[in-house]
Amino acid sequence: MHCRLDGSVAGGQTRSMFRCKAPCKINLSLRVLGKREDGFHAVDTLMAPLQLADELAFEHSLGGMRLVCDTPGVPVDESNLVMKAARMMEKELGRTLNWTVSLMKNVPHGAGLGGGSSDAAAVLMALNRLENAGMSDEHLVGLAGELGSDVGFFVLKSICRCTGRGEIVEKASASECGFSSPVLLLKPSFGVSTPDAYRRWASSSYLPGIPYGPVDWQGVEFVNDLERPVFEKFMFLAEVKRWLLAREGVRVAMMSGSGSTMFALVDSVERGYEIAGKALEELDPTLWTWCGMCGAGCVLDSEGETR
Repeated sequence: MHCRLDGSVAGGQTRSMFRCKAPCKINLSLRVLGKREDGFHAVDTLMAPLQLADELAFEHSLGGMRLVCDTPGVPVDESNLVMKAARMMEKELGRTLNWTVSLMKNVPHGAGLGGGSSDAAAVLMALNRLENAGMSDEHLVGLAGELGSDVGFFVLKSICRCTGRGEIVEKASASECGFSSPVLLLKPSFGVSTPDAYRRWASSSYLPGIPYGPVDWQGVEFVNDLERPVFEKFMFLAEVKRWLLAREGVRVAMMSGSGSTMFALVDSVERGYEIAGKALEELDPTLWTWCGMCGAGCVLDSEGETR
């Protein structure tokens, strides 16, 4: 989480606004191990942060917690993970918290990039600091796991291996933690239902001619077990993977999480922009695209220094 404290002048008085960025993620690997007794699926996944991030601003106000967002269609009521995280902190601290949270969404919804989970983690960490709660990262990870399977990952600011249903978070091995690469993201206009992908995982079939992996590169095994059920239902995503793998400079191409974002690890950001342009011409002119870095060094600490 990259944070800064700004002083803005309003009505002749100086008001403090706390700003932070909530980076999203890609799944470098995602193994589905089977269905658990509680209805969730057991997973073993390796996740890496991206430079791509939502932005949140916290301004002290009266009347309790409030969420505003300038992106149409984003709920600002109690159903949003931002508000759920805020209510959790109120319960932990035993008092009403008085902050207006302004959310600017840069991460698309339903993309398999964990944007909403990262927003929730940013709220936990920001309120922990703003309210001088003194909670450890370990405590925050525990709270985050109650909000959602991916939320705890964003607390540790590192490439992490997540197990259980995803809520058991540990920093990855030394070699995996050092992984870094330019990455291209391609997302079609449709999203993918995560519960539906897991529901159809056991009964789904491989599409002929589509490479599903695993692929070993730079000490990481790249594979996503959810490609099978998702590609079976959304064949366009399978074609995007095959198309990406045929491009010069692409080292790995895979779906992130349950989709619908496809990513390619490329030899340079410039190559990524070049491939993005070709994808808009040859695949779908409505694709959402992004190029940047993933992995080590993509998360900033509270003083704004990379780590």
